[in-house]
Amino acid sequence: MKDITVEELLTRKNTIIIDIRSPIEFKDGAIPGAINIPLFTDEEREVIGTIYKHEGQAAAKWRAMEFVSPKIPSLLKQIKEAMSDGEELVVHCWRGGMRSKAVVTFLEFAGIYAMKLEGGYKAYRQFILKEIPTMFPETAVVLHGLTGVGKTEVLKKLKSLCYPTLDLEEMAAHRGSIFGTIGIGEGNNQKIFDSLLYKELQEIKSSAYFVMEAESKRIGKAAQPEELMNKKMKGINIYIHTPLEQRVKQLVNEYVLPYQNEPWYHSQISIGIEKILRRIKDHDIKKALIHSLENKEYQGMIGILLEHYYDPRYDYATHEYDGKFIDIHADDSDDASMKVIAELDKLMEKKNKEIKGRI
Repeated sequence: MKDITVEELLTRKNTIIIDIRSPIEFKDGAIPGAINIPLFTDEEREVIGTIYKHEGQAAAKWRAMEFVSPKIPSLLKQIKEAMSDGEELVVHCWRGGMRSKAVVTFLEFAGIYAMKLEGGYKAYRQFILKEIPTMFPETAVVLHGLTGVGKTEVLKKLKSLCYPTLDLEEMAAHRGSIFGTIGIGEGNNQKIFDSLLYKELQEIKSSAYFVMEAESKRIGKAAQPEELMNKKMKGINIYIHTPLEQRVKQLVNEYVLPYQNEPWYHSQISIGIEKILRRIKDHDIKKALIHSLENKEYQGMIGILLEHYYDPRYDYATHEYDGKFIDIHADDSDDASMKVIAELDKLMEKKNKEIKGRI
C-alpha cells in the first residue's frame, strides 16, 4: 500500500480522488473534484462514534465491520465505475486512518491499484491554509461600482478570455447582498470557500496581477484571508459607471426573471425586504417599498432599493482604499468588459516596460 502526500497529489493532473467519508463530512468540506463514495452513512457513523465513546475501540471496530461487510461489492463497483483508463486512484478519509486503509486493501484484493492520501482531508486542509497566504499575485486590480453595474459579468467575461481573476462571490456561492443566496442555495462555508480559492490561485500563480471585485471581508458564510484584504486595499482601482436604468435591468435579469415563478421566491424576497425596512428611516420610502413588494412590482422595488438604500452605502465604502480610481463609463456590462480589458492591457504594457528598464 502506497501513501501519497497532499503536496504530491496537488501537483498531479491525472488522478481520481475518492472521498470515503460520510455524506455530512463531505458536504462540510471536500477536495475540489473529489467523488464521495461513503463507507458509512451519516447514521452509521454516528452509531460507531457512540459505541466508541461508551464501549471502546474494539466494540466500535466490530460494529463498523458489520456495517461495511455487506457493502464491499457495491463499494468496489462504484469506485471502479468512477475510474477511467490511465488515471491514478487516490482514496482518503478524514485523517488517512482506518477507513481509507481498509478500502485501499479491499481494492488491492480486487486487483485495483490505489494510493491512500497521507493524513487524509485534515492534512489537505492544513496544507492549503498554510499555502494560500503565499500564493496571491503581486497586484490586485479591484473592480468597483454601484450595485447592478455588472461587476460579476465583467469578471466572468475576463475569465473566459483567460485573464487572471478571482470570483469570490462564486467561491462563496453568495452574491454579497441581503438577497445574496436567491436561486443559488444556502451558500458555501469557509472550508469549501478556502478549497475553491486555493484551486483558483493555483491557476493564476504565474500572473503579475489578478482581477477581483471590491467585496467586504465576509461574503455570506465565508471570510477572505487577511493577505487578500491587504492586496485589495492597496491595489489598482477601476470604478465602473453604468446608467441607473441599465442597472435595474441587470438586476431584474439576475434576481427576478429566472426565479419569479418559483413558489419560494416571493417569501424569500419578503424576508430580505423586512431586513432592509428596519434600516430605512424615511417613512415614504418604506411605504413605497412595501407597496411594490405587496404588488410584486419587482422592477420598481429594485429602483427604490438602488437609489435609497444601496447607492448611499456603496460610495462610503470606497474611502477605505489607498490608491487612485480609474473611472470607466459604460453602457452595459459588455461595454464595461471591453473597457476594463483596455485598462488591463495598458497595465501589462507598463509593467513590461518597467521590467525591461531594470534589465
